[in-house]
Amino acid sequence: MLGEYRISGRRASEIAASVERGVGSGDLAPGHVLPPMRELALLLGVNPNTVAAAYRTLRERGVIETAGRRGSRVRSRPASTARGSLRIEAPPGVRDLGEGNPDPALLPHIGEALAVAARAYAQQPGMYGEVPVLAELEAFARAAMDADGVPGGPLAVTSGSLDAIERVLSAHLKPGDAVAVEDPGWGGLLDLVPALGLRAVPVALDDEGPLPGEVERALRAGARALVVTDRAQNPTGAAVSGGRAAELRAVLAKHPGVLLVEDDHGHAIVDLPLHPLAGVTERWAFVRSVAKAYGPDLRLAVLTGDALTVDRVTGRQRLGPGWVSRLLQRTVVHLWTSGAVDATVIARSYAERRDALIGALEARGVPAYGRSGMNVWVPVSDETGAVARLLQSGWAVAPGARFRMDSAQGLRLTVSPLTAADIAPLADAVAAAAGPVRPVGYG
Repeated sequence: MLGEYRISGRRASEIAASVERGVGSGDLAPGHVLPPMRELALLLGVNPNTVAAAYRTLRERGVIETAGRRGSRVRSRPASTARGSLRIEAPPGVRDLGEGNPDPALLPHIGEALAVAARAYAQQPGMYGEVPVLAELEAFARAAMDADGVPGGPLAVTSGSLDAIERVLSAHLKPGDAVAVEDPGWGGLLDLVPALGLRAVPVALDDEGPLPGEVERALRAGARALVVTDRAQNPTGAAVSGGRAAELRAVLAKHPGVLLVEDDHGHAIVDLPLHPLAGVTERWAFVRSVAKAYGPDLRLAVLTGDALTVDRVTGRQRLGPGWVSRLLQRTVVHLWTSGAVDATVIARSYAERRDALIGALEARGVPAYGRSGMNVWVPVSDETGAVARLLQSGWAVAPGARFRMDSAQGLRLTVSPLTAADIAPLADAVAAAAGPVRPVGYG
């Protein structure tokens, strides 16, 4: 189990530190099983409760994981390792469909918005002690959420949606708690959960969002939070339908103590209606980022939720960055109120490319998925081989390992760089690279 490495220590902190040293040096490799607590306690001459406390600390830090009777083992991946590091670098001459970026041609020109923000700043520079959220931004964001049926609640501004989700989870959960997440799902979130010392519980989904039975299973198993992507789910393009929303709300109603976090990933880039789940549980949060429609470098998301959740988020935010730049907020307000982005045009543009690729793949016998947004998910039987063959054919795609936990292998293709002329040759390359695959959906 441990080879030549010997765990040492008399106190829980010393035992935990010894294990961490072994992991850091490589002597305790990923997957290595640690001794049962009573056995290690006997070897070290300490109380079993001391070893139990050490193992608990290691779990909370994301160093080890425990699988019931199968014991405790070193995590297969360090909790802080970014799934984004699993990207495929596109060499010269290779088209890059793996980064997940929006089409720059669809992003608004921000020169005027920046100038407006600069003029306002010249008249009244932002100072300490001012309100953290501009009244204009709050009013516009709240009106848009009201129109989409999002329950009323106070509003906060964060540096992007992942920042918002991290703050919400940290406001209510403690290390070791379980969080139900979509599988396949957003790599950033799948990295964040263990980095916070939390345990991710995979929930399968289809084109209409998380499967109600899977959500029920995860919540019954003790998950204290559920994170759902409402539209343009990354990487599959799933969007929660009206019928699915009703089913999920019925499940959540039986677990009112669960923290619900919704990420409206497709805001302003899809034309499917929003069907929010918020309002069923006591604690909830709803997040919208400007990244996909207005540009990833505009690091701003709006967050609403129940009063306690938002109060905890803003309270902790005051002790850190304090607020999101009001210059940035003014820039975003101008982009919103000037109609710099036409969501219908953007949604149509991505849909045309997405539907064309899915249709071309299906004509070649390759199942593919993408109900909304800018990504297409392609199940494959050999993910590594398919990525390598596509690279040789001149296409770099995102390996499914960046997004998967227990779900089947696949590839994520971002359609934003594609033109109509690209569809047929790309579909030919994917069909040749994917090989025969049984259409099994996402799972």
